[in-house]
Amino acid sequence: MKKLAIALLATAAFALGLFAADLPAVGSMAPNFTLPNNDGQKVQLSDYHGKWVVLYFYPADFTSGCTLEAHNFQQDQPKFDALNAVILGVSVQDVDSHKKFCTKEGLTFHLLADTERKVSELYGTLGTKPYAQYGLIDNRDTFLIDPTGKIVKVYTHVNPAVHSAEVQEALKAAESK
Repeated sequence: MKKLAIALLATAAFALGLFAADLPAVGSMAPNFTLPNNDGQKVQLSDYHGKWVVLYFYPADFTSGCTLEAHNFQQDQPKFDALNAVILGVSVQDVDSHKKFCTKEGLTFHLLADTERKVSELYGTLGTKPYAQYGLIDNRDTFLIDPTGKIVKVYTHVNPAVHSAEVQEALKAAESK
C-alpha cells in the first residue's frame, strides 16, 4: 500500500509540474549537488573539477539493462582513467541497494543515492511513468561534463550495450579539439 501511495504521489507531483522536465543544456554549467555514495560518504560534483565526469542516471539496481551498462563502464574503467574521466552513476535507490549492487557486480566507481529525487529533478531525468517498487525512477540519461564543470554532451534514453563506448569516443573527440 505504501508503494502504491508513493507512486500515486509522484505521478501527481509530476502532473502538477513539481518535477523539472528540462535537461540542462549543452554549454551550461552542470548543476552542483551532494549525494551519498554506495559507502554512505558524501560526494559533491564540484569535487571533480579538473576531471571529466560521466554523470549517468539509470533506472534501478539489479535490472538487466542497468547491470549491463554498469558492467561496461566497469570493464572500460582503465580507458576512462586514461582519459582523466570519472564515472558517477545516479539512481533513486538507497545507499544499501547501491552497496549490494556494487559488491555483487564488482563495481568500483561511485553510485549515488538520490532517494529524495532532488538531483534527478535538477537534471530533468525522472521518467513520467511510476515504477511500482520505487515510484518515479530515472530515465537512462548521461551528461558528459568537462574539467571546468561545463556540460559538453547530453545523451538521452541511451542503449546500455554501447553507451560506454560512445562516451569514450566523445571524450576522445573532445580531448583532440
